[in-house]
Amino acid sequence: MAKNERKFLKGNEAVAYGALAAGCRCFFGYPITPQNDIPEFMSKAIVDAGGEFVQAESEVAAANMLLGAGACGIRAMTSSSSPGVSLKQEAISYMAGSDIPAVIVNMSRGGPGLGDIGPSQGDYYQSTRGGGHGDYRTLVLAPGTVQEAFDLTMLAFDLAYKYRNPVLVLGDAIVGQMKEPVLMRPAVKVSKAEGKSWRLEGKGTRKPRIIKSLFLDDGALADQNRRLQAKYEAMRAEIMAEEFQVKDAELVVVAFGSIGRIAKTAVRKLRAKGKKVGLFRPITLFPFPDAALAKLAKAGKKFLTIEHNLGQMVDDVRLAVRAHADSGFFGVYPGDMPSPEDFEEPILKALRRKK
Repeated sequence: MAKNERKFLKGNEAVAYGALAAGCRCFFGYPITPQNDIPEFMSKAIVDAGGEFVQAESEVAAANMLLGAGACGIRAMTSSSSPGVSLKQEAISYMAGSDIPAVIVNMSRGGPGLGDIGPSQGDYYQSTRGGGHGDYRTLVLAPGTVQEAFDLTMLAFDLAYKYRNPVLVLGDAIVGQMKEPVLMRPAVKVSKAEGKSWRLEGKGTRKPRIIKSLFLDDGALADQNRRLQAKYEAMRAEIMAEEFQVKDAELVVVAFGSIGRIAKTAVRKLRAKGKKVGLFRPITLFPFPDAALAKLAKAGKKFLTIEHNLGQMVDDVRLAVRAHADSGFFGVYPGDMPSPEDFEEPILKALRRKK
């Protein structure tokens, strides 16, 4: 790839390019709108790159294939959308419990149930609370632009192997379907030694290895959970967020992903009218950037959380700022498509609110 090359891509295509640039060599998928561009693109591109593409018989099968590839130390990925990701949760719990690195992309859609094929942020709880059974977490990255869809997918593979844990890239139908110029990054060279101390590759002359999530000896599962919890705490080193004109803001709007992008336009328009508002956009949803929000709350800011759901991330915002402030909430109902103008009156109302 030429240096400083730019491509005009859909968000879904950017995810696929980012995965390939990160050294992804196995993709397991199953069709569901609005993420179908990813497996369609990968069906040829990953084979051309020397990898393997499998359209599995179901989302359940795709996730378990991902488990197998990750256990062998192969950079691998699956992608789906909301109800499809729900079906993958058992395998994701097994991967987390077995310390298996993997990347899962969710271009979320409206729900509950089959809902529609339009955008929604209704999968926040599922993404940040583990989603499946047991006490586990996935590191969650939330792109708000097509460039971030590329960059964060690349990053997801490095983080998956750094922590030996599933990493989730959470977009939506807006991020997946919009097109923007993307600055392409050089492909990484994946070390042949990656995962060498634990991956399954045939016994040879060494001692046998076991990758498992079943711990039946007395105290073994408690020890495993203590170790996993320490790993999740260590992930706080990866926290990322965008702060836009928050320094002198009286009100800080908190929004992620595509809604963060739309809210940013609303903030710009209100700033032009002299209103002291700013935007805080979490990029890592887990770990959540609570310390940065707490610092803003301590400085006397008001808060309004805006989401494309009926109120999910607002719980984390309120927990973060609770020592000094609260957060209002404005939710866009899944099935509606918001515009910056839709956010102006709720922001102004929150600005007028007493602390």
